[in-house]
Amino acid sequence: MLKERVEKVLFQSKDGFESETDIEMSLLEERVTEIHMGLIDPFENHPFAIRMDESMMELIESVRNHGVLVPCLVRPKMKGRYEMVAGHRRGQASLEAENHNIPCIIRHLTNEEATIIMVDSNLQREIILPSERAFAYKMRLEAMNRQGHRSDLTLTPMVSKLTPTPMVSKLTPTPMVSKFRSNETLGDIVGQSREQIRRYIRLTELNSLLLGMVDEKKMGFRPAVEISYLSQQLQKSLLDIMAYTDATPSYAQALKMKKFYQEDRLSSDVMTSIMEEEKSNQQERIVLNSSKVSKLIPASLPKAKTEEYIIQALEYYKRYRDRSQDSR
Repeated sequence: MLKERVEKVLFQSKDGFESETDIEMSLLEERVTEIHMGLIDPFENHPFAIRMDESMMELIESVRNHGVLVPCLVRPKMKGRYEMVAGHRRGQASLEAENHNIPCIIRHLTNEEATIIMVDSNLQREIILPSERAFAYKMRLEAMNRQGHRSDLTLTPMVSKLTPTPMVSKLTPTPMVSKFRSNETLGDIVGQSREQIRRYIRLTELNSLLLGMVDEKKMGFRPAVEISYLSQQLQKSLLDIMAYTDATPSYAQALKMKKFYQEDRLSSDVMTSIMEEEKSNQQERIVLNSSKVSKLIPASLPKAKTEEYIIQALEYYKRYRDRSQDSR
């Protein structure tokens, strides 16, 4: 086991070790060490955001009163610096609490091992946005494919016994496996179906504004997955059409756009036509002429109060109509 880890570190390490013995000793001598936060860089392309929510406020207060109780996991970089692998929230909480030294376990990890540990440790969070899950699954799947499912190196579940005998790559010391099997294995690890893993990863192809709408629950997950198959240019056009129609595509509309795109028949005009189709659960929208309405609203009224003013006026008018009918 140790020899295999040494080989992996030698194969991908940029830390400049002179011999296998140096690496072997470092792997055996893992211990908790206080490291200044100024020497720790965040994990490259870390997909999880640190939100200053109630949970984070409680963590900051805990760190302020008791320090960091669970050490972070870092890996060494060049020139005495480190990369955070697990513990980004604890690191940020330490900075907020003005505790600039943080307990860490220093571990020599390959890129694949570090990515898998980073993703797995963050998937334990209570709140994970669809975009975070999408990029995390993509990073983990790519790491698994490069690593060849060497789950014994990362403490992840073993591949199913039904996995076909893999072909050995001449470039890496670990076997390669099919992407299909990787999806299935990742699904088993994170408790999702293979298809759901595929859907999440498709979201990484979305325009950032569309992806933000999914995070904000302004756009459905399944329609967004189908929209992700459109080109970036058409996705930008769709954003303008959505603003014009004041609507987001339903699953049926998204499927129709995808089909037209695959047939090379999708254009802005076609998308507009699809978006203007009445949905089965869509209520008719009331459109008011702004120039006519503005004449009836006091000029001193703040724009933010316009809707409230109109509703109160309509309620007043309804009561007037009701009284008039009762007096007949």
